[in-house]
Amino acid sequence: MAVTYDAVDGAVSRSKRQASPGVKRLALVYLWITIAISGVVYFEPAPYDALMIGAVILLPLVGLAPFTRGLAVYLTLLCGIVAGGFVATTQAGVLGIPATHVAVTLYLALSSVVMAAFVAHKPEANVRLIMSAYMVAALVAAMAALIGYFDLVPGLYDLFTEFGRARGTFKDPNVLGAFLVPTLLYAFNVVLTARFVRGSFWALALPLLLLGTLLSFSRGAWLNLFVSLAAFSFFIFVIAATNRERIKLVLAMVIAGVCAVGVLVVAQSIPKVAEIMGERATLEQSYDVGPEGRFGGQRKAAELVMTHPLGIGALEFGRVHHNEDVHEVYLNMFLNTGWIGGTLYIFLVLATLVLGLQLVIRDRGGDGVSAVLVAAFIGMAIEGLVIDTDHWRHFYLIMAMIWGMALARSPELR
Repeated sequence: MAVTYDAVDGAVSRSKRQASPGVKRLALVYLWITIAISGVVYFEPAPYDALMIGAVILLPLVGLAPFTRGLAVYLTLLCGIVAGGFVATTQAGVLGIPATHVAVTLYLALSSVVMAAFVAHKPEANVRLIMSAYMVAALVAAMAALIGYFDLVPGLYDLFTEFGRARGTFKDPNVLGAFLVPTLLYAFNVVLTARFVRGSFWALALPLLLLGTLLSFSRGAWLNLFVSLAAFSFFIFVIAATNRERIKLVLAMVIAGVCAVGVLVVAQSIPKVAEIMGERATLEQSYDVGPEGRFGGQRKAAELVMTHPLGIGALEFGRVHHNEDVHEVYLNMFLNTGWIGGTLYIFLVLATLVLGLQLVIRDRGGDGVSAVLVAAFIGMAIEGLVIDTDHWRHFYLIMAMIWGMALARSPELR
């Protein structure tokens, strides 16, 4: 019986794609470890980056991240932004710095697409795996922040703090605060939906994560947390299957509010915390105002955007035009990637929000995880108005999970 070359080639290809269950389990363990160390970012590239590059190769290779038509849209948007970044690099006064920045964006984009494919493959199980590892990373970072800030272990204060602000295992307190917000929402959701014993265990994580966010003294992270919690509470209330669940949510919010006030009161009783909190709680700092302040810099950035359709190159604004970066991701993306790249970035954020909202509506009566992810993304999108979020690893991870879950629930895009 004759066997055609195409048939043999197809059989060989299929056999290569079918990794053994043992290999797949090892790949899942590898990914869990990768995400669990994502909170250790003292320098770049971080250990997470080295392992994630391996995951980008490994997951599709063993069949855990199959590519679908819907992912092509996600990939096209991200690659369009990256292409705009490389074009803008040609407008910069130096080549190495902006080219490296765009290369990092490319890596983050590809990793996000692979993670979206991974989630789309088995949404519930794979999101649980990612979030369990993310929670470990957040708890380690928060504990390190508290150990350093309160000088609980001699010699670690300088390592885990910066300018009197907790930074934990991050090099920037602002990123620490923002990194903890999604896990706060996730833990709160588990408390709402899980059985009493499991919910009580997760409830223990809430004060730790909240205090870590608070002691980062990041106004952007505080804004992020407020917006995210408001959006999450609204989603859960609207999509609750019964009024009993809505009453449970209201009671939980009251209890959580009382606990949060308790944490704030305790924190305020510590003189150095109260002093810095009073300083950071104002809408404007001394470095925000004036021509050389943050807001003055953003006005300069807006003027540059209007006169440079190809952009000026990544990080050129802080190197040539102002004494610091833009601290506004949307303006920054127009400078880094030109009009086309900046427009695509805004479209990507809006598309993610639309997909996410559709996902929340479809998950009415579900476990609330989609509400957690979408609310967290809304918080980050709003925080982008006061800080540059385009290289935050957890931003690309949350976005990937939203796209993956949305595509998994859209058979026409599979």
